[in-house]
Amino acid sequence: MARIALALPLEHEDRLSAEVLHHGHELVARCGSADELAASISTGRTELAVVGGSPRYLNQRLLAEADSAGVRMLALVSGEADRKHAAALGLHETAPDDADWDELEARLFSGISVPRQQGPRSAEGTVITVWGPAGAPGRTTLAISIAAELAAAGHRVVLADVDTYSGSIAPALGLLDEAPGFAAACRLAATSSLSIAELERIGERYSSPNGGFWVLTGIGRPSRWPELSADRVTEVIAHCRRWADFTVLDTSASLENDEEISSDLFAPRRNAATLTALRQADEVLAVGSADPVGLSRFLRAHVDLVEVLETDRLTVAMNRIRSGAIGLSPAAQVRQSLQRFGGIESPTLIPHDLAALDAAVLSGRTLLDAAPKSPARQAIRQLVAERFAPQPAITGKRKR
Repeated sequence: MARIALALPLEHEDRLSAEVLHHGHELVARCGSADELAASISTGRTELAVVGGSPRYLNQRLLAEADSAGVRMLALVSGEADRKHAAALGLHETAPDDADWDELEARLFSGISVPRQQGPRSAEGTVITVWGPAGAPGRTTLAISIAAELAAAGHRVVLADVDTYSGSIAPALGLLDEAPGFAAACRLAATSSLSIAELERIGERYSSPNGGFWVLTGIGRPSRWPELSADRVTEVIAHCRRWADFTVLDTSASLENDEEISSDLFAPRRNAATLTALRQADEVLAVGSADPVGLSRFLRAHVDLVEVLETDRLTVAMNRIRSGAIGLSPAAQVRQSLQRFGGIESPTLIPHDLAALDAAVLSGRTLLDAAPKSPARQAIRQLVAERFAPQPAITGKRKR
């Protein structure tokens, strides 16, 4: 049972009020405007809110009050004007105003185990950089999945494609990348024109009933890599810290210092974006593929990675754990190899689930949306909960 408040046109309010009570929920308020609902939310009784998509029932004050109180909100839209109004305010959880209660209940409750916001957001968000050696160990898959899990936990999340060789976040999520968001942000940073409002304008939104997040798509043509210089990337990351609770950066594999192979010390560096993303990170996730070739590549590159990092918050994840490539007891063999040849303790092991990953790519969705019960998704969820966004311990007496 949940405590639900409504702020809707009268015809929808009467219909949904009956549905809320019929399905065993508590109706805590029926409000005639956004300001009235904001005042009701401030009392602390509301857990979920269903509002109209027009300015009368949805405004910035209401969203701020809902975020502060940890209230999850769903807007019912009657057309494109309502949808654009909600999106302009930053609310992307919407549904048609003629949707039945089963659909609304699924959007309100599906995959949501914690409130929309965990209290007021800090001034500086956390930057998580996902890196892996050459050979497609699963960097993009892990970056997308981490962003999805953080968003499902109620955080404001930005996923940025910083790969200067083969940006792939946009096609993986079924988004358009004709105007790369991250490159556009870098160009604005070069002219001191970058702001949070501009980031929201050039960013794309991945919408999900489990929690959407912003996406800064990568460059579609590798020849555009000079746009991602070190100082521009640094500036964009700084703005993303102020924009979101978590910024997840998907990088390329190469860690070479281009200065060592170039006579022009002031020329653009193709690997500058990756090196900057790693040095600016608060958390780094190093991804390797759990097969003999992948382990060899990872252990060789891991030495260079440690020299680049300026943080000790390094997490190692070995992807695609399977007996077919490693032999019996693959998890134990991977741990033993990492410990023996790299001195790496307690890596995160992610099972191989090809069917679930294929379903996600085919539908252009995250693993959380496409296959929430996948063993791979469960392992990533545990990684996020333990390492990147641990939940505060619940204190107080338990109810009998």
